[in-house]
Amino acid sequence: MNYKVVLHIVIEGRRMSGTVAGACTPDKAVPSGRTPDDRWPDDRAVECYWPYHKPLMDLGVDGWWPDQGDGLDGPSRLARIRMYWEGPQRYRPNERPFALHRNGYVGMQRFGAFLWSGDVYSTWETLKTHVPVAINTGLSGIPFWGTDIGGFVPTPEYTGELYVRWLQFATFCPSFRAHGRTWHLRLPWGWNTGSLGHEEVRGYTGGAGHPPESELHNALVEPIVRKYLELRYRLLPYTYTIAKECCETGLPLIRSLWLHYPDDPIATARGDQFLWGRDVLVSPVVEKGATSRRLYLPKGAWFDYWSEARLDGGREIERSVDLGTMPLHVRAGAILPLAPVKEYVGQQVTEPMTVVVYPGADGTFTTYEDDGRSFDYRKGELMRVAMTWRDSARTLSLRLAPGARMLPPLKRPMQVRAAGSKEIKTVTFEGKPVEVKL
Repeated sequence: MNYKVVLHIVIEGRRMSGTVAGACTPDKAVPSGRTPDDRWPDDRAVECYWPYHKPLMDLGVDGWWPDQGDGLDGPSRLARIRMYWEGPQRYRPNERPFALHRNGYVGMQRFGAFLWSGDVYSTWETLKTHVPVAINTGLSGIPFWGTDIGGFVPTPEYTGELYVRWLQFATFCPSFRAHGRTWHLRLPWGWNTGSLGHEEVRGYTGGAGHPPESELHNALVEPIVRKYLELRYRLLPYTYTIAKECCETGLPLIRSLWLHYPDDPIATARGDQFLWGRDVLVSPVVEKGATSRRLYLPKGAWFDYWSEARLDGGREIERSVDLGTMPLHVRAGAILPLAPVKEYVGQQVTEPMTVVVYPGADGTFTTYEDDGRSFDYRKGELMRVAMTWRDSARTLSLRLAPGARMLPPLKRPMQVRAAGSKEIKTVTFEGKPVEVKL
């Protein structure tokens, strides 16, 4: 059914040391009569602890979600993070592990680790502060990061509007998941059922509570959520490419404006907007009841993603917004590959990819693709399509990048157009150079 099973794992204690490659000796083993679920000695040996995961992997578990462990010191956190990278590969050597961690530490990015922002409360202030937190986490060497969409602990501020605005922001976070107490309200359709679902906030303090009952009949939420879910999936060719760029260069997916506009003093001071990769400017709406969003366009020409109107940069603008709109802008010279809408990442579809060129400057973009599951890309099983836009000639060129090869399907239909124009050119890329005049 194309589900992945990720188990929530709780680890208590203060220290964890060793590696999965070490030898489990009697002095490090689990005390007689105990299991790893008990609070056995504080110093846990990875080489003895990891084998308890094998029966679960044999059942088909796909990934891990290590929670708790707040008492672990830094080296122990890194030992745990490393364990969930190296351990799964002992049993499935050609499958990329997945782990979502509660606790981070310097160097965790070496082990393919995701981090989330913790059990935060559902308030507008929390959402607002998460934008600079996202930027700074990436700058700190932890690129694969996300939040509990809507906040983990509901409060009376948790409404359909807050959920939608948080989900719009999270559409442009590496980890994209709706999670938290009162889980019924994490579902796209949960805001129009008239029910809170299971009671899960009893015992929480600090302003925890339920949203107004009137919010449980909010028919506006589901179609907007669908819109951004589909946008997330359409952007996968772009997102997967910038994730690969992150692995190769260290540049995060969420980028502070000063990374690409260091000579623009207003851009360098902006902490409430960010770049998704090089080309997409994201301006989250974080104010309750907002009907407009004041934002800064760095120097150069930009296009409004939704209307495709061309705008001059180097200035602030006021962008009107309704609940379904978070301002997105694409820089001139960008080449944006958009996939057909899918139900899940690996779904085979016959519809063509759409390539949108944003004119006004020359540009390049090289899409990256592999099987998404194995390490075969290390052996050259990968596909890169180099796209070059020559603005004065209005010509887009496509070719295989050096060292790349065609992956199935070997015929790739594409619909190519320039932003602001409805004219579409249809081409089929089969590995040989193609040129499209727009």
